[in-house]
Amino acid sequence: MDYDTPPRVPPLREIPHYHGDAVRALLVVMAVVLIVGTGMGAELPLAALGSVAFAVVLVLAAGITNPVQRWIHWLNAALAGIGAALFGNSAVSWYRTGQVVGDPTSFVFALALALISLVTLYLTTRTIRGMMLRESR
Repeated sequence: MDYDTPPRVPPLREIPHYHGDAVRALLVVMAVVLIVGTGMGAELPLAALGSVAFAVVLVLAAGITNPVQRWIHWLNAALAGIGAALFGNSAVSWYRTGQVVGDPTSFVFALALALISLVTLYLTTRTIRGMMLRESR
């Protein structure tokens, strides 16, 4: 160790408000929860093939997400919005009609997917806002 050289301080984040890494992880988690829920027999608003196809699209979007391309963040926002609306509506409907007691698995998976989608939508929106602010400077 050289005592004459000051310790290296990591640089500040170069891209403020970029949450693409967290969004990427949440999209993959959402895909996994979707596949596990479908495999466990949860009656989600998508058929089995639809659930698998949506999971594949989520994973592809996660893999493409990067700080350079703006369009992927808009796609991530759209996917998260669709997930929040689709699964949130199912969870609320099941809760209101009392189907939670008869089929708690479907309710739990739909609620988990809706909440993950909402957090993903929030972080994606922050990323888009940060990109727009950088461009306006």
